[in-house]
Amino acid sequence: MERSLELGNTTRVQEFVLLGLSTRLGIRDALFAIFLTLYLLTLLENTLIIYLICRHSELHKPMYFFLGNLSCLEMCYVSVTMPSLLVGLWAGPCPVPFTACMTQLFFFISLICTECTLLASMAYDRYVAICHPLHYPLLMRPQMCLGLAITSWLGGLLVSVIKTACIASLSYCGPNVLNHFFCDVSPLLNLSCIHVALTELVDFLSAIVILWGSLLMAVASYVAIGRSVLRMPSAATRNKAFSTCASHLVVVGIFYSATLFIYARPSRVEAMDLNKVLSVIYTVATPMCNPVIYCLRNREVQAAFRRTLHWS
Repeated sequence: MERSLELGNTTRVQEFVLLGLSTRLGIRDALFAIFLTLYLLTLLENTLIIYLICRHSELHKPMYFFLGNLSCLEMCYVSVTMPSLLVGLWAGPCPVPFTACMTQLFFFISLICTECTLLASMAYDRYVAICHPLHYPLLMRPQMCLGLAITSWLGGLLVSVIKTACIASLSYCGPNVLNHFFCDVSPLLNLSCIHVALTELVDFLSAIVILWGSLLMAVASYVAIGRSVLRMPSAATRNKAFSTCASHLVVVGIFYSATLFIYARPSRVEAMDLNKVLSVIYTVATPMCNPVIYCLRNREVQAAFRRTLHWS
């Protein structure tokens, strides 16, 4: 009862202060230039991929449909976290209103959950194409592809509504300093002045379902692909397939390793400097690398790009 009265008499935090990626003045300018370049490059790469997929009919295939969705997601993804990172590097610690912080958290959770399920859908698409090529037109018909994409986007929104509502309902009575460059789950839970066991449980269970579930599906697909590739008679075909799958697995592995370490744990992450470094990997590095790994190394995409340059 005394604890409840104490909380009732405290003033609810109206804004948070983001410390940013680094508070060292000597390196902030250099980091700002680097991350601004990476941000613009990511937007350019993904815009180019979306344009090529929409412009060229030969790219109107299930694989490129998912890649177009991924590129659209990556553009939204980096645009949710990167502006606050850049502001922090340019101006130092910056205040963020409570509502704006929860809005950023909502879009971030929604997009990261969508990316997990979308990567799993893309792995399944490659599994069907390589392991069951004769059934591919039926199993990956347009209605199925659209259904998988819509499920990914709506699933991310649903999970985000639940998690954001739980975190927004907590009491924050001070301090209000977030040791991060955007409003993330763990820093916000660390600032709550009430017991957060239920919210942590919801966060942990949703991470298990979304992250581990989609990861297991992706791994199972790539394992089946690997077994199928090993049975191919042509060494050149095997090497090409392994090269493609290996590059995909590197991106998937880096993304899932970082996100699982931060989110699929039953307790709050206390090592916030490590948290920020890992966050840079999956909020900056993977959105920039994904277009190169999945599309720009692809011969069909390269041919479409050359035709676009020729027409212009």
